[in-house]
Amino acid sequence: MTTDISNERIRVALLEDQQVFRESLVLVLENAGMDVVARCSQTPPFLARVREHMPHVAVLDLRLVPPDQDGTETGLTVLQCLHDFYPSVKALVLSSHHEQDVVEQCLHAGAAGYLWKHNVGCADVVEAVTRVARGERLMPTGLSWGPSVPGFLPQEEVPLGGVELGLLTPREREVLGYVAAGADNLKIAACLSITERTVKAHITSIYKKLGSENRTQLAVLACQLGVHRPAGV
Repeated sequence: MTTDISNERIRVALLEDQQVFRESLVLVLENAGMDVVARCSQTPPFLARVREHMPHVAVLDLRLVPPDQDGTETGLTVLQCLHDFYPSVKALVLSSHHEQDVVEQCLHAGAAGYLWKHNVGCADVVEAVTRVARGERLMPTGLSWGPSVPGFLPQEEVPLGGVELGLLTPREREVLGYVAAGADNLKIAACLSITERTVKAHITSIYKKLGSENRTQLAVLACQLGVHRPAGV
C-alpha cells in the first residue's frame, strides 16, 4: 500500500557511525530536496530525534562499532525499536553485511528495504528512500547466497499490500516454511511424506497467491510474514 507524500518534503533520519559517509549521505539527500532531521552515530540521540521529528524514513547502518565490540546487534535493536514504537517510520537498512541470515533478520524485524553499501550509488539511495517513503518495500533479488557474494542486484519492489498468510492452506504454509529454511523440493517431500510432484504443485500455488517470482523472494517474504521455519533442515 503506497503513501501519498506528494505535498511534503521527505523527512529522513540517519544512523551511521562513519562520519564521512554520514556527511556524504546528508549532502546527497538534501540536494535531492529531502529534510535530514537526524544525523547521528549513536542510538540514544538518534531515537530521541526520531521521537521529536517523526521522519518518514530512517536510514540505518547495522554495525555501530565501539572500539572493543561487535556492534551488529545495535542496528538490529534500533530496527526492532522503530518497528515496535514508531511504526509510521519506514526503516531502510544501508549496510556492508550481505549474509542471507542478516538480511532475513532485518526484514523480519520490520525493515522496509535493504541496500548493500558496496553496490549502490547516490541515485540508488535517493530512489530507495523515496520509494520506501511512499510505502513500497525493497529487497535484494536474484541472489545466490553463499560464502562469497559479489553484490546485490538492483532492488525491485515486492508488493506486500494485502498479503496474508490466510491466503495459504495449512499445507502450503508448511511448504513455505521449508522453502524459507532452504530445503529443496526433494527434501520437503521427504519431510512431509508427500511426493515431489505434490510439492511442486504447492509451490506453484504459493507463487500465485503471494505474487512472488522466484524462490529467493518466497524465502525472504516468508521471513517477513513470520512463517515458522522447521529446525534441522
